[in-house]
Amino acid sequence: MKVRKFQEKRGWAFGLGVMIVKPFLLSTTRQEWIGGENIPETGGFLIVLNHISHVDPLTAAHLVYEYGRKPRYLAKAGLFDNPMLGKFLRDAGQIPVKRDTSDAVGAYAAAVAAVNAGQVVVIYPEATITRDPALWPMKGKSGAARIALETGCPVIPVGQWGAQDMLAPYTKRPHLFPRKKVMMRVGPPVELEDLRAEPRTSAVVAEATARVMAAITHQLELVRGEQAPAERYDMAVHGDRFKKQKKGK
Repeated sequence: MKVRKFQEKRGWAFGLGVMIVKPFLLSTTRQEWIGGENIPETGGFLIVLNHISHVDPLTAAHLVYEYGRKPRYLAKAGLFDNPMLGKFLRDAGQIPVKRDTSDAVGAYAAAVAAVNAGQVVVIYPEATITRDPALWPMKGKSGAARIALETGCPVIPVGQWGAQDMLAPYTKRPHLFPRKKVMMRVGPPVELEDLRAEPRTSAVVAEATARVMAAITHQLELVRGEQAPAERYDMAVHGDRFKKQKKGK
């Protein structure tokens, strides 16, 4: 696993986060990272990943940091309501998102501005932890595709596996020991160049989104050594199985 020297300005908040999170992950996980050379050394871009656990933003940040870049996330706006936590997150460069409101437009604009300023924005196109019974990626949302088409930036797909063993989806009790193996496979940029020249229609955005999800799923198939289902889980069609399980209790 060859990593790079971190060269960006960290700032107090990000530096503090590294001091806390990195030792925690080194003591609780074993990293197997493949394809890290596909992470650009300079310039703005998107990292897009499958979402399998509440802890995987930490393992993803670890990957991006060790390859020399500072990750920025689109984080739930509610986290910023706490004065101390909000200041920490803002100073660390994170971007608040209010879902299902007009403020989501502001988050999109902030993400576009961050990429255009040469920064790295980490996005989970599913927008939530997968509900697929076998934890395969679900149907994606259009945010990452729209940012990519607007900025022309590289979109780097990552398939990740193992974080769910530390903290299973929508559970509160972690299982940190023995150390869990966390595998991440970084693919080449998603091919979107032909779509960038097209009018920004819903069909073009949908095709870009489908390509992003296909690239993530392909990397995850290589990590798991399995083939994903032909039909992608869609909560609009299949419902939210976690909510169904809670109602059934």
